[in-house]
Amino acid sequence: MVPLWWSIVLGVALFVIGAGGVLLRRNILVVLMSLELLLNSVNINFIAFGHYYADSRGQIFAIFVIAITAAEVAVALGILVALVRNKSTLRADDVTLLKG
Repeated sequence: MVPLWWSIVLGVALFVIGAGGVLLRRNILVVLMSLELLLNSVNINFIAFGHYYADSRGQIFAIFVIAITAAEVAVALGILVALVRNKSTLRADDVTLLKG
């Protein structure tokens, strides 16, 4: 059996990598992948604590987070396709299309 702290360390490491990607990168696609990494690290912790406490609520909540993440990806990729058609760039600094 894997100790709880291994899962926590893995979740924290993935969260730090994802947060660094969101804060430091300028490519919108990389920022979206970093957000996915953040949500997956949270899912790892939900499942680890649910298993540790012998409770299925952590796994159920992780499934809800996965469903919300799938919807977010579908909407974000649709927006990115429209953005590339109009501006032909994915750099966050170059995109001023949404400004009034």
